[in-house]
Amino acid sequence: MAGGQGRVLELAVLGSLHETPLHGYELRKRLNALLGMFRAFSYGSLYPCLRSLLAQGLIAEEQPAPAAIVGGRSKIVYKLTAEGKERLQDLLTQAGPSAWEDESFGVHFAFFRHTEAEVRLRILEGRRSRLEERLDAVRTALARTRERLDSYTLELQRHGLESVEREVRWLNELIATERRASSEERPERDTSTDE
Repeated sequence: MAGGQGRVLELAVLGSLHETPLHGYELRKRLNALLGMFRAFSYGSLYPCLRSLLAQGLIAEEQPAPAAIVGGRSKIVYKLTAEGKERLQDLLTQAGPSAWEDESFGVHFAFFRHTEAEVRLRILEGRRSRLEERLDAVRTALARTRERLDSYTLELQRHGLESVEREVRWLNELIATERRASSEERPERDTSTDE
């Protein structure tokens, strides 16, 4: 799939289907529940994505048995193929700038349980770095324009600044937790046998 938004939706669909096969309506509900605060997915973007994933062989359709059809209309169930599982793993290992941007960070974060610790840490650190750059830019701009802004605009700027600062604190906590967990997983080398 081309484009950043297409890749984000591809990751969201493949990650959701990795959990369990779903029909389109269930998939859309799951995506909205899982990622709703980050973005809402419409049928207008979901079904073209599903068609593309089908054409690439990353997902497959299953038609329900005739006895299972209720109300005369069958619901196509989508499931992940072996190629789809490989593609999901490939997407989950990508830790570059696209993984920590506003558009895709939430989707990557939603599937962190399927992501290697080293990749999770790189994404979290990248996201923190990006937000710290944003904080510096907003603080600089605010210092230059403070006198020219009305009290409501200043309040809106302060609110935005506090939101980003809160996310940076949250990221610092997650990074510390990831580092502790990875240091606990590394076995201590037994030096008593090195003599």
